[in-house]
Amino acid sequence: MKADIRKELEKRILVLDGAMGTMIQQYGLQEEDFRKGCFEDHTSDLKGNNDLLSMTRPEIIKEIHAKYFEAGADIVETNTFSGTSIAQEDYDLAKSAYDINYHGAKIAKEVADEFTAKEPNKPRFVAGSIGPTNRTLSISPDVNDPGFRAVTFEEMVGAYKEQVKGLIDGGSDLLLVETIFDTLNAKAALFAIDEVQQELGTELPIMVSGTITDASGRTLSGQTTEAFLISISHIPILSVGLNCALGASELRPYLQVLDQKSDFFVSAHPNAGLPNEFGEYDETPEMMADQIEDFLKENLVNIVGGCCGTTPEHIREIADVAAKYSPRKIKELAD
Repeated sequence: MKADIRKELEKRILVLDGAMGTMIQQYGLQEEDFRKGCFEDHTSDLKGNNDLLSMTRPEIIKEIHAKYFEAGADIVETNTFSGTSIAQEDYDLAKSAYDINYHGAKIAKEVADEFTAKEPNKPRFVAGSIGPTNRTLSISPDVNDPGFRAVTFEEMVGAYKEQVKGLIDGGSDLLLVETIFDTLNAKAALFAIDEVQQELGTELPIMVSGTITDASGRTLSGQTTEAFLISISHIPILSVGLNCALGASELRPYLQVLDQKSDFFVSAHPNAGLPNEFGEYDETPEMMADQIEDFLKENLVNIVGGCCGTTPEHIREIADVAAKYSPRKIKELAD
């Protein structure tokens, strides 16, 4: 019998995994690792296209998922952050988008099922990761032409529909539209999800997670946290939250806004602090867990995990802290 994530969220704080890219970097992979068995004759360089590893080195991605589950994660994200045809155009692999998402979800689900079978009282879930793409619908990439857009809403919807179908077919339990810097991009993703779910007859829960880009407290496209929330509140989503860009302590005031204004579950998966001059993240697992404990003491969140710079060690510390606290009650549950 399939576990209901909503019921789990009513009982406890769920833990999301940490950074996929941070873990992949530790393997020291080379060009051939991104081609093995699938793209060996491809004419463009592929090193760094991490989403391909679900097809070319699936054993590595499975191992990373397993490490996060072992550390205490309840939810792992698929290795599909750049899985749209739009993002894959940089590598001349737009045609492989469906396969990337299907295999990314499939191997994550295999690992999740293994852990659920071992601990039926602690079901594991797979969140299909849907990134923002490398284009924006709200901002012109040409400073000399403010009205120019590199992509249309219809093109964005089409790319997201292909990704969503792959994620659902591969076995995702829910869908995570994350690292949203442009709410219009997110609306295209949510529109695509709705269309695909109607076509397939599925009702996977949807998580939405925005990104506050700096100390101004706004997204890249200029919205405050409350404006972002209002922009997506017409969709029947499972949770709304924030991830990336900032560390845990910097996210706290914006999570307070979501807690006060949202009728949804609230999530947070911050970076391991702000990047240093070398682009690396210095916060230790203990430092990060201490900051996240402030969220838990204030009863701000239902789902917590890590983004850039976080590892299974960070997630282990976060999971240990989360186990001490009760989940935030959303308005519907409190009434």
